[in-house]
Amino acid sequence: MVHRRSRRLTVLVNAGPWLPVPPRGYGGIETVLSVLIPELRRAGVRVVLAGVATSSLEVDRLVPTSAGERLGEITAPYNRSSGVAHAHMVEVVRALREDPTIDLVHDHLEVVGPSVLAAMGAQAPPVLQTLHWDLRKHPDFYERFDGGGRVFFAGVSDHQVSRAPARLRRQVVGVVPLAVTPPPAAPLPGDAALPGPDDADGGAALVLARITRDKGQDLAVAACRRAGVPLVLAGPVAGVGDPQVLARRLADPRDPLHSDPDALFWAEEVAPSVDGEQVRWVGTVAGEAKEDLLRRTRALLVPNRWAEPGATGVVEALSRGVPVVATPLGVLPSLVEHGTTGLLAEDVEGLADALRRVGDLDRAACRAAAGEWTPAAMASRYLDLYARVLDLAGGPGAGPARVAAGGLRA
Repeated sequence: MVHRRSRRLTVLVNAGPWLPVPPRGYGGIETVLSVLIPELRRAGVRVVLAGVATSSLEVDRLVPTSAGERLGEITAPYNRSSGVAHAHMVEVVRALREDPTIDLVHDHLEVVGPSVLAAMGAQAPPVLQTLHWDLRKHPDFYERFDGGGRVFFAGVSDHQVSRAPARLRRQVVGVVPLAVTPPPAAPLPGDAALPGPDDADGGAALVLARITRDKGQDLAVAACRRAGVPLVLAGPVAGVGDPQVLARRLADPRDPLHSDPDALFWAEEVAPSVDGEQVRWVGTVAGEAKEDLLRRTRALLVPNRWAEPGATGVVEALSRGVPVVATPLGVLPSLVEHGTTGLLAEDVEGLADALRRVGDLDRAACRAAAGEWTPAAMASRYLDLYARVLDLAGGPGAGPARVAAGGLRA
């Protein structure tokens, strides 16, 4: 009889090449990873992180795939940006081939991650990819992709998975709602320029998102004007989070930013309304600056045009007692209880009316609703899915495996 020794489960978390973990401001996937990874390590998992070299999260090993963040290229034309994700995966493949102790890959890189890892076949460990996007995207890929019993998927909401092609749904092993950084234990010092949320006549609405047509910042401007409510926009434009840097780049006619669709949306449909009083853009915010905005806002405004699958910003706001005014698309109706933790409306007039009435909602109810979306709960669900993927794939490498208390039994 051969006695096999017990050892820790080792997971390579593929964060992608776009932003460091944790991000310095905007960064939905990277924010989720920044709260998931510490919980996995507390549970005894050894974590190898593949991502931007400036990532500062404590891990067991960092595989630096690019010197700096590449978010500004994510919306660039395909012939300028297609190599970024693939160059990142070159380093991921190299790390997998050089480190035989990696038992599983937890992937977060849209399309390119699973396609490359599936092509490796048994040369790669089993893979679980979290789907962070609308699954009506990329139908040519998702209607044909076959993970070969090695690559599986996790959704972030039931609604998201319901929109997936049948072939992809058959490869989904579970749904894990997103969790975010818990609110600070004590309130942070305020900014006198932003009235507090209890000031029903003056509290500003907040849009906390990358500035792009799908996120509807132009609809937010129109709704706030009709409601007579100030608006704060926080988030990057085409990867640029500093207002002065953006102004300088847009002033240069040779800058490639002029061909970026997000920059065009900003320049043509949002920026003309930014007057510094009724509508302000504060760029990318993080840490205490973001907490202060959330503490002082009347409501988080989410005027989406797209079926958002996970909505980390909504979870973050509710956990801080901030009600949400949103369009009823994607996961939002399952996160926002209409009339209790927020108000849902389908058009600008409805959003404006909701902004007028949102002060009547109980902020304690918002905090209570977010109580189940904790990092520890998210990590626990992923540990269960890791075990399932390893079972389905026959374990890491050639032999069967089980995730047991305290790590992987191999």
